[in-house]
Amino acid sequence: MKVLVVHNRYRLAGGEERAVELQLAALKRAGIDHASVMHESAGVGRVRAARAMLRGGEHPDEVAAAVRLLRADVVHVHNMHPLFGPRALQHAREAGARVILHLHNFRLFCSIATCFRDGEPCFRCRGRFTLPGLLLNCRDSLPESAVYTSALALHQPAVLGAVDRFVTPSHYARGQLARLGLPEERLTVLPNYVPTTTGRSRAAEGKYAVAFGRLSVEKGFAVAAEAAALSGVPLKIAGDGPLEPELRERPGVELAGRLADDELADLLRGAAMAVIPSLGGDVMPFAALEAMAAGLPVVASKTGSLPEIVGSERCVPRGDPHALAAAMRALWDDPDRRQAEGDALIAEAGRRFGERRYVDDLLSIYAGTHAHA
Repeated sequence: MKVLVVHNRYRLAGGEERAVELQLAALKRAGIDHASVMHESAGVGRVRAARAMLRGGEHPDEVAAAVRLLRADVVHVHNMHPLFGPRALQHAREAGARVILHLHNFRLFCSIATCFRDGEPCFRCRGRFTLPGLLLNCRDSLPESAVYTSALALHQPAVLGAVDRFVTPSHYARGQLARLGLPEERLTVLPNYVPTTTGRSRAAEGKYAVAFGRLSVEKGFAVAAEAAALSGVPLKIAGDGPLEPELRERPGVELAGRLADDELADLLRGAAMAVIPSLGGDVMPFAALEAMAAGLPVVASKTGSLPEIVGSERCVPRGDPHALAAAMRALWDDPDRRQAEGDALIAEAGRRFGERRYVDDLLSIYAGTHAHA
């Protein structure tokens, strides 16, 4: 089995970048012959990005040449926009590889990928009907909204024709993507993995609650800050993003900024619990997996894939700071419960979100993917 991994990095790194890095590391450790082709969006101007979106990508022969050089059996594509585009998928298939498109978000239908606006999940755009994204100006620029919504509608048939198997990290996302227009029989769930440990939880001795990720509205950090004030549980938030100025003004909240991996690990080791207060439909947030692997009890929103990941019993209604505060306070007042839940979640993370399970499932998908008619 020879695998070519293709990814257009985002301007701002997030969970998808981590998923790609972890996949490459897992392929290397498993001894699977592989290579990667990457592009960066950070240095791409808006005019060039728009032109690439409308054309269906730049230089599709680049991926086809990499397929032939490696003699790849499978091309595993993550984000293709804007520089690779559907034309790269078509050329990879014509070069003899089977094509897998890994959907970490709703980019095939949504011009901002998150399917979130006005404080809640939004699935107005579906199939080739992307007009709502233009009318609502979801990209906060009418020219950009016009380019992205037009390109998504224009090239969707080419994507469906080029991709042999669609992969997404959660059953929640699979259901949503099928409702939005992807053929359900070609959609497979492959949960993300995180490095796991066999140690014991330290949550009983934790001194604060922790939340981490990109500080954007759909992640719900403002709700977590309000819940911390209501509950009296000190809260540390790690990450950066547009909500940072607002969160700095909240009482009882300490902002740690964007942390390196070892710094985040230290922060998690000192925590009593993790709060994942998402407002949007998260496909599979790494914050949940990393909190579980670190042995932290989790309080999450009942939205997106979170009930599927951490269990509905650990979820409270989305956007309800009072319910979140009550759940935080109950954990804060019960160190024995924090210890028991933390230990249970370490075991759960190893079983469901460990590297061995991921590699086994990945290879099974590769072996079972055949070129569709």
